[in-house]
Amino acid sequence: MADQQHDTTRMQQEYWKKNTRLIQILLMIWALVSLVAAIVLAVPLSKVQFFGVPLSFWFAQQGSIIIFLILIFYYAKKMDKLDEEYNVQEVILTKKSKDKGGTT
Repeated sequence: MADQQHDTTRMQQEYWKKNTRLIQILLMIWALVSLVAAIVLAVPLSKVQFFGVPLSFWFAQQGSIIIFLILIFYYAKKMDKLDEEYNVQEVILTKKSKDKGGTT
């Protein structure tokens, strides 16, 4: 019993370590796009036109938001895979499970 609890605790720690590492990486990417491209490199990127506006302005206004949305969907896909790997995926109840005698 103690070994099983130890294995569960170890797996939970591995799961959260991978989860937090993924979050850290994605936040660093977002910070690079929003801060570095839009603010730090504003002068050099302002000379590059993108859809008729300076590239630094585009990153500050739309680019960081678009990148953020892409990162959200990427995170969701990666977490689905991680959940399956550690057998903690969400259970989705459908009409089919109700027809088979499931509850709810």
